[in-house]
Amino acid sequence: MEDVWSMVHAERAALIDDLGNLDAARWDEPSLCGEWTVHDVVAHLVDTARTTRLGFMLGLARARFDFDRQNARGVERERGASPQETLERLRRAASRTSTPPAPLDSRLVVHGEDIRRPLGLTRSYPAEAVDRSLRLQTRTPASFGGAKELVSRVRLTAADADVSIGDGPEVSGTALSLLLAVSGRRVALDDLDGPGVEILAAAI
Repeated sequence: MEDVWSMVHAERAALIDDLGNLDAARWDEPSLCGEWTVHDVVAHLVDTARTTRLGFMLGLARARFDFDRQNARGVERERGASPQETLERLRRAASRTSTPPAPLDSRLVVHGEDIRRPLGLTRSYPAEAVDRSLRLQTRTPASFGGAKELVSRVRLTAADADVSIGDGPEVSGTALSLLLAVSGRRVALDDLDGPGVEILAAAI
């Protein structure tokens, strides 16, 4: 657990560094995460960092057990009046170890790419962080936002890591591109090869 927290804290710190000199207007650009802007995703990361298990359950009940509504309320609550205010909130929350009832691996990579890719920013993520995130995503059911059912139809093979998951026609590419694709980020499909890409594309 301590090792995972150190990776989570490192990823938060790296993102804070990347956003520190970003022009305020660019925070309004669309992210890779649904209809959220870059600013919205950062606010969501603040909310996730500050949320406890009890707070999550109480918030979910107040949202009538609508997970999307709960997330939207969290973004509204933690989004500051300016990008710098939101970034400062993330900076203050970055070292926290409170968590909603979800695996810590979910905090490592995907939302960082939701922010960085539209902005043209790149990060060389630790291989372990990408590996853990990919394995988590592929063992999580679709009802919880995962790709467990999908990998019963395709086989994911990482070109840059010792990772091969699933059954069916092969989809190959970097572990990061595979992770983004099975997380519903269609932008990563162009980075992938193999007879299973068409099946993957139809499913996300």
